[in-house]
Amino acid sequence: MTTQSITVRLGGRSYPLHVRPGCSDDWRASEPTRAASARIVVTNHTVASLYPALVSGAAVDLCVKLEDGERFKTPESLDAIYSAMLAARCDRKSVIVAVGGGVVGDMAGFAAATYMRGIPFLQVPTTLLAQVDSSIGGKTAINHPLGKNMIGAFHQPREVFIDPLLLRTLPDAEVSAGFAEIIKHALIRDAVYLDWLESNASGLIERTPALLTEAIHRSCEIKAAIVEADEFETGERALLNLGHTFGHALEAALGYGTWLHGQAVGCGLVLAAAMSARVGLIDDAAAARVRRIVAAFGLPTQVPETASTESLLDAMLLDKKNEGGKVRFILLEALGRGVIRAAPTELAAQVIDAHR
Repeated sequence: MTTQSITVRLGGRSYPLHVRPGCSDDWRASEPTRAASARIVVTNHTVASLYPALVSGAAVDLCVKLEDGERFKTPESLDAIYSAMLAARCDRKSVIVAVGGGVVGDMAGFAAATYMRGIPFLQVPTTLLAQVDSSIGGKTAINHPLGKNMIGAFHQPREVFIDPLLLRTLPDAEVSAGFAEIIKHALIRDAVYLDWLESNASGLIERTPALLTEAIHRSCEIKAAIVEADEFETGERALLNLGHTFGHALEAALGYGTWLHGQAVGCGLVLAAAMSARVGLIDDAAAARVRRIVAAFGLPTQVPETASTESLLDAMLLDKKNEGGKVRFILLEALGRGVIRAAPTELAAQVIDAHR
């Protein structure tokens, strides 16, 4: 299969997304790699053990292996990257290569954004969620106990190498988690794509190569188009947060790492659709369909009793999309069309309580 490249068009910060089975090792031959004074791979212990050849070799000058999981997306992990690079005397012509899922990509990207005030980095995403969402668009961050991704920066990668073959070793729960972002893309932008996902759910969950590559490619097209229109999330790009206001609150209330990010977003999609129905944007049948699709991909659709409504509302009030003390939600005015709306927390509480 030839490389299906998609370009994220951002003027001087434009970059390609290479979508092709087997392309992951191509980062070694990329122009940023060849031009670098040092090449620093940031990965985690799990990925390093599964794909040692991808994170080592002649092209790698330094490999930083982080602990695996959302609960390690912390200042301490970020400092481990800085410390290793400083000890190795990496300079402004160094390049960071993020080889891992969303946690690795976010932290490596943030390190690249801030080390010596900014150096280049490449993304080699190894999870479905990272391949279709977090590796694209330049959002980098770490977590704080009071809020997810509250400390970060926009810093676009130079290239992204999206290899569906890396998903063969991914646990089933991680694959399901990635489909939360894929469903989100269809819900906010492409009703025909949503129909296709619904019809092919079983084959996609089974990781049928052709179906999986097609889904990844279409989701990357949607994500790239939205990033191009609103790089710094001042308007349309906020639509990509459908399900995330609820999802981030669930992660914080349950404790980071209790649910995978995609599991929280999947449940968040159900809650956002239910809220959309409550305010009259869509009907109950459409909201129920969203719930069925989310469930078909093995994602949770109910709020655990261990996440109190009060703790969820407190987390929502810290959401980055809020302005002027009002909570902004991404809702659906139709399946395939998202909209940004402010809504009272009382309504969110009603939706949460109805989904226990």
